[in-house]
Amino acid sequence: MILPVYTYNHPVLRATTAKIDDMSDDLTAFIENMFETMYNANGIGLAANQVGKGLSVTVIDISDSEDADESERPMVLINPVIEAFSDDEIEFEEGCLSLPDFHDKVVRPAQIQVRFLDQHMKEHVREVGGLLSRVMQHEIDHLNGTYFFERLTPIRRTLASGKLKRIARGDIEPAYPTFPNT
Repeated sequence: MILPVYTYNHPVLRATTAKIDDMSDDLTAFIENMFETMYNANGIGLAANQVGKGLSVTVIDISDSEDADESERPMVLINPVIEAFSDDEIEFEEGCLSLPDFHDKVVRPAQIQVRFLDQHMKEHVREVGGLLSRVMQHEIDHLNGTYFFERLTPIRRTLASGKLKRIARGDIEPAYPTFPNT
């Protein structure tokens, strides 16, 4: 089932999400719905609070990217925590399903070490770089109530304010269902 994506300024996007202690049939179905919603919106990552649930879970699929290798198949990250960041940083343009039609260049650490549970509640610790690192950082930011534009330089944030106001007013209509503008 395709879920509506919550857009900028909804309180659920600012709240820190709740940890998940066990897998249930409802959570499995919700994760499947998250993947379906992400694919419908042509996204490569989606956090649970972007579809209105305050749970610490995100789905990621960069397998269609030229940066992907075979180990980067669709992923579920439950209770993810970034444990270490590299000193080198890289600038890359990011977008967000909760900020339709808004893109800007963000500087982030090039590599991270992340600890998470998969959909079978098995713990993993991975060191990742490239696009996967960036998407994980972006989605984990969502789970902590942070938007990518908060990582912009002060001048870029000022320049973005008009775009953000248009999104908050519902002036931008993406090709996927949104809340409250569904």
